[in-house]
Amino acid sequence: MTERYPDQWEADVVLSDGGTAHLRPIRPEDADLLRSFHERLSPESIYYRFFSPRPHLSDRDVEHFTTVDHDRRVALIATIAGVMVAVVRYDRLGDRPETAEVAFLVEDAHQGRGLGAVLLEHIAAAARERGVRRFVASVLPDNRRMTRVFREAGYRAEQRFEEGVIELVLDLEPTDTSLEVMTAREHRAESRSIQRLLFPGSVAVIGASRAEHSVGQTVLRNLLSGDFSGPVYPVHPTAVAVAGVRAYASVLEIPDDVDLAVVAVRADAVHEVVGQCASKGVRGLVVVSSGFGEVGEEGRAAQKELVSLARAYGMRVVGPNCLGIANTDPEVRLNATLAPTMPGRGPVGFFSQSGALGIAILQRTAERGLGLSTFVSAGNRADVSGNDLMQYWEEDPATKAVLLYLESLGNPRKFARLARRLGRRKPIVAVKSGRSTQGVPLGHAARALTLPDHAVSALFEQAGVIRVEDLSELFDVAQVLAYQPLPAGDRIAIIDNSNSLGLLAQDEAAALGLDVRPRIDLGPSADADDYEAALAGALADDTVDAVVALFTPPTIGGYDVRVPGKILRLAAGAGKPIVATYLGGEGMPADLRIPGPDGMPAEGSVPSYPSPEDAVRALAYVIRYAQWRQRPAGRMPVFDDVDRDRARVLVAEWLGDGPVDVSPKQAAELLGCYGIEVGEGGVGVSGAGEGGDGVPTRIVVREDRSFGALISFGIAEETADLLDDRAYRLSPLADVEAAEMIRAIRTAPLLLGHRGAEPVCVAALERLLLRASRLGYDLPEVARLELNPVVVDASGATVREVKLTLERPLGPRAEMAPRRL
Repeated sequence: MTERYPDQWEADVVLSDGGTAHLRPIRPEDADLLRSFHERLSPESIYYRFFSPRPHLSDRDVEHFTTVDHDRRVALIATIAGVMVAVVRYDRLGDRPETAEVAFLVEDAHQGRGLGAVLLEHIAAAARERGVRRFVASVLPDNRRMTRVFREAGYRAEQRFEEGVIELVLDLEPTDTSLEVMTAREHRAESRSIQRLLFPGSVAVIGASRAEHSVGQTVLRNLLSGDFSGPVYPVHPTAVAVAGVRAYASVLEIPDDVDLAVVAVRADAVHEVVGQCASKGVRGLVVVSSGFGEVGEEGRAAQKELVSLARAYGMRVVGPNCLGIANTDPEVRLNATLAPTMPGRGPVGFFSQSGALGIAILQRTAERGLGLSTFVSAGNRADVSGNDLMQYWEEDPATKAVLLYLESLGNPRKFARLARRLGRRKPIVAVKSGRSTQGVPLGHAARALTLPDHAVSALFEQAGVIRVEDLSELFDVAQVLAYQPLPAGDRIAIIDNSNSLGLLAQDEAAALGLDVRPRIDLGPSADADDYEAALAGALADDTVDAVVALFTPPTIGGYDVRVPGKILRLAAGAGKPIVATYLGGEGMPADLRIPGPDGMPAEGSVPSYPSPEDAVRALAYVIRYAQWRQRPAGRMPVFDDVDRDRARVLVAEWLGDGPVDVSPKQAAELLGCYGIEVGEGGVGVSGAGEGGDGVPTRIVVREDRSFGALISFGIAEETADLLDDRAYRLSPLADVEAAEMIRAIRTAPLLLGHRGAEPVCVAALERLLLRASRLGYDLPEVARLELNPVVVDASGATVREVKLTLERPLGPRAEMAPRRL
């Protein structure tokens, strides 16, 4: 029986060199594609695949290879520009239906681009979906390239040598190693694809108008005035020259290669332009044209078609409806944006979804004196996203801190994974708009979030993202991260020459939970020498982690101009961050700036804020991030008594066509597979909650359509429900995350010995959270699991009641699925 065509197996993928390809199941009408593909293969590649010379495929061969049932016989092909460049297939073994023979073949011209690895990922996922549990592959000993692909996939593998052939057996169950291999390849490929966009050797502006202030002319003039290092080619249907530069009627008429095309034509003309760019071999597109997903259903269809066409020809797309991209690297000097102001060189990477807001963002960045490494405005974010940029910035030596303005999250689970990894090396500061609605702007390729906003903030915090309230705070925090070191702790010294300013700073620090060392009030007559002595003492004090220096003119008509020089001299190499309120200035004042290239601030420059509260608040954000980074990442516990296989069997038995509420007895049986007992046995010391004592708590495990497996925790009382006092985390939990989760709720003191009460057994509660989170992570069919109440006292924790709803997932978890765009 032939299964229906599995369109869920179609995917656009990024290759190891940053290009793209389209994967899909093979079809009978691919016969001519297959013949052409085979004829381009070298005799060596054919011999390695078939173990014999086969220069041509017979009609019978072609029919056999292109006719599959998508179950016992499966084949996927990779195409670029509509041309077949690779194929992978499996055939089940007749006597062992859970085992299939696998083989793949990549055109010689495309070998070394990672096609073999990505094909293996996708065919393995398709095989698991069809119940195949292992692959066998026969490889000639000198076919080292194919052997390496199988061995480096990360699956559990066995190898034997028989009759001159290596036979490999791969267990297709994902392992920690296979997942790490997949994410590492994804990281390299996506990073490389962004690098190709940001470092073009040449740029064409398609739609370069002669009309003043038009979109096309604005981009062209910004490229030229920014002194882009390569050639710029205006494309205009009739003009001989635009902005004094020779123009071409079509991108196809440009005599040289074009790496990047900025598209500024009407929306209805974009499709034709993209086709021309594909024929020209352009590697990337920045579509500033509007009129796509943001205008309605017809525009969304055109947007989808635009991206599909671009990816099919190996191109990534920024936009549409975007402001553009910029790279301040002196080797490139790329300003392919509509912005009239471009900040100078600096250590900050900036991603903005909003094109309209992008101009204001760049203006404010320049006004603050904050330097950028790279800037990308993604507009409708139909292809290139903030996740792609985080992949690039992780390895970019020019970027020290990352700023994100987000209106939606296309792949929240992946965002959290990437942010957690990147945040261990470089800080991420984010503004997420839509707090009140959690909606998605028109045109964005994303779905609305179903979690409350404070839950999203908690998940950001778990990943180490510094989520701020607004753009002003975004810049406030960035100024510290870009030019000052991270603090070792939360102990701050406040130095001032105004009692009023000092008290404001002290009050704000106390409100934010910072440990204020005794304030140093120098008085209104303090001069530069007084500041130098006080600052030197604070920086040398081992009980001080950061300094807030406040300076205001003591009288009308003058002040000691040597003060900023003294601050800068001591700040350089101090190893502790210094922030200032200097004359009410905002940003990176020239007086507090260590000049770098082009007069931009260099490391050690001291940021200034118009008010003491702003300075302390920015420092507090940085302190919390530094504490997160210093904290051990934690350990994912291994439970020897967990029977995951039994749990999967039970879930498969109970699943229906829609949501299924299982009985309490069945729910208890499933929990037992994870070492969780329902009733007086509890988790930890038995007998918890006897006689009605103890604190009732609630644990909820759920499968969120955006974030995947989630767990929440709170006190099981009406007041806590009214206040929505819940802590949220992504599953599975590390041990330190379980401990933090309990202490994150506002009512945590009830568990920790409030007003002299005996503390409960928090360790038992932590173990229960860890086990419940692992259950939710292992079983995506668990739509919702509620343990309520879980009664906790000094002796342990008891699960009194349980409710469980199962539902068949739409597809594999994002982290388990093969790489795709």
